[in-house]
Amino acid sequence: MVRAERRERAPSPPRISDATLRDSAHMAGVEFGPEDAAAIAELLVRTGVELVEVGMVSGPDSKDTDLVLATHEAVGPERSMTLVVVRDRRQVARALDEAERLGVRHLMYSIPTSERHARLKLDSASPKYVEKLARSAITQAKDRGFHVTFSGEDGARTPKERLVPYVTAGFEAGADRFRIAETVAYLSPWQMEEVVADLVAIDGSEIEIHSHNMLGMAVANSLAAVRAGAQWISATVGGIGERGGNAPLAELLTSLRVIHGDTRFDLTHLTELSRIALRGAGLGDAFQSGPTTPHAFSYELPGQLSHPEAYETLPAELVGNTRELRVRSRLTPALVTWALADSGLLVDVDAFTPWLVQRQERAGRPLLDRDAIRKAAVEFRPA
Repeated sequence: MVRAERRERAPSPPRISDATLRDSAHMAGVEFGPEDAAAIAELLVRTGVELVEVGMVSGPDSKDTDLVLATHEAVGPERSMTLVVVRDRRQVARALDEAERLGVRHLMYSIPTSERHARLKLDSASPKYVEKLARSAITQAKDRGFHVTFSGEDGARTPKERLVPYVTAGFEAGADRFRIAETVAYLSPWQMEEVVADLVAIDGSEIEIHSHNMLGMAVANSLAAVRAGAQWISATVGGIGERGGNAPLAELLTSLRVIHGDTRFDLTHLTELSRIALRGAGLGDAFQSGPTTPHAFSYELPGQLSHPEAYETLPAELVGNTRELRVRSRLTPALVTWALADSGLLVDVDAFTPWLVQRQERAGRPLLDRDAIRKAAVEFRPA
């Protein structure tokens, strides 16, 4: 007897944004070039991805300028979205000036919403302060004609009584879409449904899910968010990304095909996309998600190394892993200071850092970890 085919119809077919050229590109030690950006963006659009998230803009001379411009050249600014980190009003104004100069049309604000992340990054855990900051940033961008997505960084760990008023305030200020970021893998699919259902109930809301894969549930949580009414899913090619990776695009699109009968996407480009992204990221033939990989607890931002509890629901030591620094060109004195701590090496960090940056450039930006930085410190001879 042949069992009847069973498919669950999605409440509404989700729209897909891809964050490979932003989230994956800011994974520790990963740096895509403009050629990679153009090739990845073109294939994403051919696949049927609606929006290509690329780079980060913080002000003049942003390091991701070449990626943003290459993506605009390949698929146009209307198919691109660029991230702006929100810390204060003046910083936002500088970032918007640069976004306008680059021709950005869609931007995504990264704003910490959990008490832990707000205290760490904004020096204030006050929910009213976070709401005020979001309203100000959104109003500035809408006054300039941008399409605005605003996020809840660490939103999955933000209590309902704190998150819902924040999201409500953002839409009242004129935002077009809200992205709930499962910055650290934290929720089960059934918990995700409950969280998203509360957000979908907000008047005028349009909701996107951005999930990380440390627990292996990013695709499941993305589909659960759609089941609850989310209209957008954020993914990355190969699942490449920080903290155990992101929702992998291929698994997401094939799940939509098999589970929901969704045939909107041209899946024939997925293998080539993965090949190009893995090559550009320098990750070999495959990216493995989860907590036991060498990159799972690797960072290139000083705050992540100094305050790992804000970015980890499980410590590296629990699974026998270690926390590590991985960096190519984004070397800073703060990272060098962390790498040299407890080593017994005494160097002038302010002199050593630019010396090491110059050596990195001459050598083609090889991957640096803590041991490599310490070895370089032994070899350092100040002028």
